[in-house]
Amino acid sequence: MSFSIIIDWLQATLRWSAPLILLVIGEVFAERAGVINMGIEGIMLAGALCGIAISFFSGNLMVAVLVTGIMGAILGLGVAFLTVSRRTNQVVTGLMINMLAVGATDWLFSMMSAARYTRATTFPTLFPKAMQQIPVIGPIFFSQPISTWVAMILPFLAGIVLYKTRWGLNVRAVGDNPQSVATAGLSVIKIKYQTVILSGMFAALGGCTLTLATDGYFASGGMTAGRGFIVLAAVVVGGWDPVRSALACLMFGAANALQLRLQSTDTVIAYQFFQMLPYIITIVALTAMVKRSVVPKTWGAAYDQNEN
Repeated sequence: MSFSIIIDWLQATLRWSAPLILLVIGEVFAERAGVINMGIEGIMLAGALCGIAISFFSGNLMVAVLVTGIMGAILGLGVAFLTVSRRTNQVVTGLMINMLAVGATDWLFSMMSAARYTRATTFPTLFPKAMQQIPVIGPIFFSQPISTWVAMILPFLAGIVLYKTRWGLNVRAVGDNPQSVATAGLSVIKIKYQTVILSGMFAALGGCTLTLATDGYFASGGMTAGRGFIVLAAVVVGGWDPVRSALACLMFGAANALQLRLQSTDTVIAYQFFQMLPYIITIVALTAMVKRSVVPKTWGAAYDQNEN
């Protein structure tokens, strides 16, 4: 690859990683509290459509982000009610949310298309064009939309919340020993609800970033392309730590950006192999890192407060 293609690849790596990083932050908190929100793929898809719809019809990006975040929180509340209060199987519940989101977004997008939808306003860049033209670092860093910078900062803030605040300590305690938390007079159910709602909100915002940070357009038929499942793997690879999980997302984003560029090269390798590349890396990373990860003790298990 030429030097210009490498620069373009590095720029795309940060841009494609941003939605994954937003998803992984919320999912880390949910899984630290013992709940696997497998519905983040569907919530991300709903957020992608919600973001471009509100941006297009309102013309206001802040309103689009706010409404998308609220919608994601509501969907997260629904997941929390099913998995925490009703103690349904977390895997089955997540798959149900994902399948429902695919059908619902396709139907709603067809209605938008009938309303002569074109393209929505996208996120602006933070830096002037003069800084974007600086060799190497200009295109890579200063040409990024504001959402990329937010995504790069949030993992460190999430780490502070998780390890340096009382609420973060409670979240980790709920995932490891909910009975002790309940004995201390804290509500395990409340904390689980908070983290699952948070994961839903961040999943929707990740979907919003997926559409509004690039071309402002939605593609029906599963635009998220399994990114939610890659994030679930990134949480495990990162050992349920916000920063390490974000680095795993960065690796997956680099693989996705690379496969798009390899498809345009003159090679005898079928393009379908390049499309498989991010998922192959996911499997390899899981195989290499899963035994080194310290799993929250109640990871994926339903909590029955009557047992206390």
